[in-house]
Amino acid sequence: MRIDTKFFHKEAFFVAQELLGKKIVRAYNSGEIVKYTITETEAYGGEEDLACHASKGRTKRTEIVYHEGGKVYVYLIYGIYWMLNFVTGKENEPQAVLIRGVEQCSGPGRVGKLLQLNKDFYGEDLASSRKIWVEDSQIKPNFITTVRVGIDYAGDIWKNKLWRFIIT
Repeated sequence: MRIDTKFFHKEAFFVAQELLGKKIVRAYNSGEIVKYTITETEAYGGEEDLACHASKGRTKRTEIVYHEGGKVYVYLIYGIYWMLNFVTGKENEPQAVLIRGVEQCSGPGRVGKLLQLNKDFYGEDLASSRKIWVEDSQIKPNFITTVRVGIDYAGDIWKNKLWRFIIT
């Protein structure tokens, strides 16, 4: 069952935890539809969070993060990897959850490659997309929390937040 938009209207910190065990469903151009269990997430909490892209303000790149939760935010890093994020929260309260891992695929760059993401996914509505969406599952996993990865630039307070969630 596809998760509705209301699920994403909470703060990223909570959505990141609740996404663990849910299924990302990807309908590929070939017609194949594959479901991937989400195993690792990271929360990014708005303009005050110096690790969040919204901390630099509203830009062409971050515009979708200012929309209501339930949209896809993808961006390219190192000119190679598309990072998959789900926008959360209310309109004009920019937050997002980075998908860092799915079953048998660890690392957000690898996830983007597995899902064959590109710039066309930017702004997709998870409630109506024919390419990508999230489904509920019966899985209620145990998980651990750790610090987020690769955000030393954000300073001690933000880089040490326990906002990364990993199924154990």
